[in-house]
Amino acid sequence: MSGMQIGLILFAVLMVLLALRVHIGIAMFMIGACGFVVMNEYSWMPLLYSLKNLAYARFSNYDLAVIPLFMLMGQFATNGGLSRSLFTCVNNFVGHFRGGVAMAAVGACAAFGAICGSSLATAATMGQVALPELKRYNYSGSLATGALAAGGTLGIMIPPSVPLVIYAVLTQESIGKLFMAAIIPGLLAMLGYMLVIRIVVTLKPEAGPAGARVPLATSLRSLLGVTPILLVFVVVIVGIYDGWANPTEAASIGAAACGILAVVTGGMRLEGVVKSLVSTAEATAMIFLVLLGADMLNSGLAVTQMPAELAQWVQTSGLPPLSVIFAILLIYIFLGCVMDSLSMILLTIPIFYPIVMGLDFWGMPVEDKSVWFGILALMVVEIGLVHPPVGMNIFIINKIAKDVPVMETFKGVLPFLASDLIRTILLVFFPIISLYLVHTFGG
Repeated sequence: MSGMQIGLILFAVLMVLLALRVHIGIAMFMIGACGFVVMNEYSWMPLLYSLKNLAYARFSNYDLAVIPLFMLMGQFATNGGLSRSLFTCVNNFVGHFRGGVAMAAVGACAAFGAICGSSLATAATMGQVALPELKRYNYSGSLATGALAAGGTLGIMIPPSVPLVIYAVLTQESIGKLFMAAIIPGLLAMLGYMLVIRIVVTLKPEAGPAGARVPLATSLRSLLGVTPILLVFVVVIVGIYDGWANPTEAASIGAAACGILAVVTGGMRLEGVVKSLVSTAEATAMIFLVLLGADMLNSGLAVTQMPAELAQWVQTSGLPPLSVIFAILLIYIFLGCVMDSLSMILLTIPIFYPIVMGLDFWGMPVEDKSVWFGILALMVVEIGLVHPPVGMNIFIINKIAKDVPVMETFKGVLPFLASDLIRTILLVFFPIISLYLVHTFGG
């Protein structure tokens, strides 16, 4: 049996394990270990030698330190009440329009994502803040929960983004470039969701009544209140991209600044600090377990030569590059039915990245292609957070909105998925959307 055949069998068994609800990190570790043993003539010694250095080789990577720091930023923002300030500010400016409170929720999700890096945390936090207001103004359950579920995906679209950090580590890409490249697609996602809300309330005015108009002076005061939060985002992103701080240093500054803001403006006390630290440790441990499992899987697949042979086959098959990229996007959408965004990135990038790098897309240089594909992959795995049957954001929002049936939430999110589809197609055909800021600022 060839290495390619063994690799494909291992991948199929992995899908079965995931369907049986085995933890993704453990499933990938088991399959990778099996591949290592099989390809070494059923000898366990090469596997044991590999395990001796596997964890250290991965976790000694300095760039991984940014993950707990960005998670801590989000925890401080959540437990310090900064999310409420962001929602109030945006709602003061747009809440008096029809559908405005839902638009405010989406805008606040984008702003919160700028200091969080996690879609699940963004959805959960903004759901608790915005749902009471949406109910108060009699928004339909489908629009309210659909907007919040979709808006939560902005937690990873607007940098800093944990999946982008993982992509950078796996591909040796610049974290700063990826963060800069994600800004315009993230803003387009936010505007697209707001446009969807506008279209929905135009067709069904009763779905999203207008909120109360707030005096301009009050709106401006609320804007001043969230300015420090926006400054944290600017300092982190510009610091990383401009080179005066490496990602870990910039993330440290951001976490410290969010902690101070949470204490000073949000009234966070010792209990909130402890809760933030514990939640960060738990989330980081989960991410690192999945990362270790992915490393073991990648080692096993590398021994089978499946990724290299697959990339070689695609390059010599004569298939149009656009056909290949759309096939990859469809695979991501399928995988979104059974796993979360981080797992998809860890599982697929070692396989898909060499394939994409070996194809020609409008003469793009390799460095541009790497950044473009990273943002494209991020946008598609984001769809997995809101489409059935997993749709983690949907279940998080539905858990908060107990009076809204889950099918209503799935119906409510469909127009937002249409917006995601249009944005993804635009990015495929117009890579400059993600590369413009990178080129403009000297990337």
